[in-house]
Amino acid sequence: MNIAHFRQMIKPWMLPIAMVIGMIFHSAIESVQFLAPYLIFIMLLITFCKVNPRDLKFGRLSWILLGVQLLGGVGVYFALRPVSAALAEGAFICVFCPTATAAPVITGMLGGSVTRVAMYSIISNVAVALTAPVLFEYMGGESLTGGVSFVEGFATICAKVGPLIILPLLTAFLLKALAPKVHHAVATHQSLSFYIWAVSLIIVVGKSVSFVMSEPSGAVPMMIAIAVAALVVCVIQFIIGRKIGRRFGDPVAGAQGLAQKNTVLAIWMALNFLSPISSVGPASYILWQNTINSAQIYFKTRRDSRQ
Repeated sequence: MNIAHFRQMIKPWMLPIAMVIGMIFHSAIESVQFLAPYLIFIMLLITFCKVNPRDLKFGRLSWILLGVQLLGGVGVYFALRPVSAALAEGAFICVFCPTATAAPVITGMLGGSVTRVAMYSIISNVAVALTAPVLFEYMGGESLTGGVSFVEGFATICAKVGPLIILPLLTAFLLKALAPKVHHAVATHQSLSFYIWAVSLIIVVGKSVSFVMSEPSGAVPMMIAIAVAALVVCVIQFIIGRKIGRRFGDPVAGAQGLAQKNTVLAIWMALNFLSPISSVGPASYILWQNTINSAQIYFKTRRDSRQ
């Protein structure tokens, strides 16, 4: 068995393996959790290097998916807010969170349009960078900004969220203009983002497990409710995304673009800007989306082997 064949065989299991490692070694994660933002930056940079600025043409599919992502997230929040703020925030972040940087990789494995998902990943991440400060200021408000004015609070959250998402895009464009060889080298190694994502999952899952274990037993019912809500919105997003994508001849791109989330970023945002317990939502979403993705890859591989 050569290395390429081994990598292809183990790829569907990389994310579950990363989650298990994070759960087992959660107590040791604290010493390396500071790496999470840097890994997110690198993942986004690798993805954005694949895109030519002149080719940034967002079709109707991207705009429809974006509307579902943003308006759907806000709608879920207000629907669940009367029940519980933590439950509303946990479900909200699972819808509002942008497309995973590894989504184009999974899309390609499933036979969908990598370009479409890569394009949507960009607009999805940029849209979150622009709208997150307003929404987080509204939801987190005083607890995040010390009770300062809305403008000051908005600026504070912008300073934390914006650079993490916008700077990788600008860096990719600068590399293309000033260091084309470096840009080309990064752009032709897109699979690296998948493995970096797996490492990031180890960190964020470990941090989430440590947080959950430190919570009092009285919080368990709420954590279960948030995890169930994450499962519901995960399945619904895959279904809606597939239906929307089918209208444009690409159900795989629609489903992966809308439902495969950057859970690493989602957990980081939940822990930093929302109720910490809401991070249970994206933490459990990791399990739900990767179970669905692993099943899709498995059945796709079986179908291909029969042809």
